Amino acid sequence: QVRLLESGGGLVQPGGSLRLSCAVFGSVQSLDDMGWYRQAPGESRELVARITRPDHTDYADSVKGRFTISRDDARKLVFLQMNSLKPDDTAVYYCYLKWSRYYWGQGTQVTVSS
Repeated sequence: QVRLLESGGGLVQPGGSLRLSCAVFGSVQSLDDMGWYRQAPGESRELVARITRPDHTDYADSVKGRFTISRDDARKLVFLQMNSLKPDDTAVYYCYLKWSRYYWGQGTQVTVSS
């Protein structure tokens, strides 16, 4: 059974930083396509960042230059470093793994507010 567990969310002031982590548990044969989505209240889920082989990255236009996705294959971890946070970044952030199907974490809340 594959499980994803996010951590690192919280409340931060505008301009601040947070680092989200996603740990993969269970037996998987590929971590080639992983990333982060987010969903704000009343909005649809949107792709924030994605990392594929060989460490190719994609970002939503709204976070380019501020967010960085990275991975640690040995520990089966994916990270999202978020800098210069804005109130519009407030959302529940979900980690995903695409391996024959999509696997999702339970989400972690990020709130950017003064």
